[in-house]
Order: sequence, then C-alpha cells, then structure tokens
Amino acid sequence: QVQLVESGGGSVQAGGSLRLSCAAFGYFYGSHCMGWFRQTLGQEREGVGAIADDGRTTYADSVKGRITISQDNAKNTLELQMSSLKPEDTAMYYCAVRYGGYVGLRVPEFGYWGQGTQVTVSS
Repeated sequence: QVQLVESGGGSVQAGGSLRLSCAAFGYFYGSHCMGWFRQTLGQEREGVGAIADDGRTTYADSVKGRITISQDNAKNTLELQMSSLKPEDTAMYYCAVRYGGYVGLRVPEFGYWGQGTQVTVSS
C-alpha cells in the first residue's frame, strides 16, 4: 500500500513560479511511474507530467517548457517545478503512482492518489 501526500500549493500571480512536492509512504514492490495531474471543477482530470523510475519523463503539451518533474528515489519524493504560470494553470494538483516501468499520463492506469494541493494563479 502506498500513500501520497502533496504540499506546496498556493496562490501566485501570472508569470510566477511554484514548486509542488509529493511524499510517498510505503513500499514500491516493482517498477513504477509517478505523475502529476490536475483538475478543475467540472472538468476531467488531466495529466501534467510523469516520470518513470528510470528517469524518463513525459509532459502535457499545455505545460511543456514551463514545468520540470524530478524525483528522489532515496527519499521517495516527487517534485513539480512550475514557472511562467498562467491563470489557466489554476487547478487542484494531484500526485499519483502506478506500477509499470513505462512512462505515461493515462489517468485510469494510476491506482494510488494523493488528496491534492490547490494552485491558484491570478492575472
């Protein structure tokens, strides 16, 4: 069983930066992929970026060039560095993990989710 706890959300002005963190508690018994997702009220959850345990990453086109995902396998933490934030980046951001060493952002494949951390970007 894996538990995920996000932190680092907050309110920033457009053009600003934020760094989100996700702490994973528990034991990964095999290859896995960790990702960041976001959701706004009435919208489907969408992938932001993911990283496999071999370091391969993938990013959504909407955030490519503005975000960086990194992980510390020794500490079981996942980071999301966001810059040049836009009002449309406003959402609840979730950390998630699934087993399987391939990198991807398909929401249904991720079985473990954190509670989320709110990011609000004002214009």
